[in-house]
Amino acid sequence: MNPSSPDTAPLPTRALHALSEFFRLEAAGGILLIVAAAFALVAANSPFESLYEAFRQVPVHVRVGALEIAKPLLLWINDGLMAIFFLLVALEIKREALTGQLAGRDRLVLPLVCAVAGVIVPALLFTLLNRSDAAAMRGWAVPTATDIAFALGVLALLGSRVPVAMKLLLSTIAVVDDLIAILIIAIFYSHGMSLGALAWAGAALAAMWLINRRGVTALTPYLLLGVVLWVCVLKSGVHATLAGVATGLMIPHVDPNNRIPDEIEHSPLEHLEHALHPWVAYAILPLFAFVNAGLVLDGISMESLGAALPVGIVLGLVLGKPIGIVSAALLMRALGWARFPEGMNVRALVGLGLLCGIGFTMSLFIASLAYQDRAVYDAAVLGILAASVIAALVGLAWLRAVLPARAEAG
Repeated sequence: MNPSSPDTAPLPTRALHALSEFFRLEAAGGILLIVAAAFALVAANSPFESLYEAFRQVPVHVRVGALEIAKPLLLWINDGLMAIFFLLVALEIKREALTGQLAGRDRLVLPLVCAVAGVIVPALLFTLLNRSDAAAMRGWAVPTATDIAFALGVLALLGSRVPVAMKLLLSTIAVVDDLIAILIIAIFYSHGMSLGALAWAGAALAAMWLINRRGVTALTPYLLLGVVLWVCVLKSGVHATLAGVATGLMIPHVDPNNRIPDEIEHSPLEHLEHALHPWVAYAILPLFAFVNAGLVLDGISMESLGAALPVGIVLGLVLGKPIGIVSAALLMRALGWARFPEGMNVRALVGLGLLCGIGFTMSLFIASLAYQDRAVYDAAVLGILAASVIAALVGLAWLRAVLPARAEAG
């Protein structure tokens, strides 16, 4: 049996159309992420630094009767807009689990094991360097995530060299990564629980489950209940973005009454996913990068560059990710439990592992939850930015060297 042969039959036209649109949005969004992060660094290290910080701290107050939410703009973006990002992540995970790349065991086993190993090894490397620093260890999960948009944006620079199977494997590993990150946030980064708010959140979630079970396919009631759930979760001490996850998982995926012969079959989940994806890729994530990546470089020395926290993040992402992913894939193939996707060999897999070391968005998000002290957070941002740049450049150079040039489709 050829270990490089495909695990599954060719994808149908509908799936290929959806994947093509997904890759296009993610790749373009990844380029915007890079531009937004560059603008943030320029703004934070220019005469406009005070304006940049004032923008981040703009107070935003919302009051409805006795309910009041008052946060700076930075936290509205991190707690509010990022809830929409996590809603989209949950929609993608549910679609992939029911009808996509995670639907069958043969398709799931390789990316699942690779993703888990790609979380464990970076966390262990980070812990090895920071185990004596309790404050730094709050961010042990920072180097465990992959930024799919950034990574696909780098792959887009390689054009036709990249086999579709590599994009599929990268995106599937990143989806599983996101699922693990959601669990980590729920378990390790919630605090000060309010049982009353949690009870109301449970009631909103139960209402969504009930209308789902009764076959309601209109999106409006789910989204209204999702807003209620977000407010309750925000007040409960659990991180508010998890409300987006819960809402996404409650959106129905299949509407058997909404089928058009010879056309793309839609479901409420797909309608919402297609509507949200451009907003998330082109607005929410670049805005998140702009307000969170503004690291002040003045005062950064060789000593700070060599500190255990940023070095642990760099080693976790740049070395831990490819070591975990490639080792897991080789082990799975040696045991006969999984095969490499079509068009991929060990060298291509190493390049994919390197690109998975681009943590960026999710790493910045976890760092914002883990580190309340600005100096510690800045050290983490330094490590995230350095690791993401190194992983992107090394991964790009490696794949350009090992992937054969292909003729562009006419």
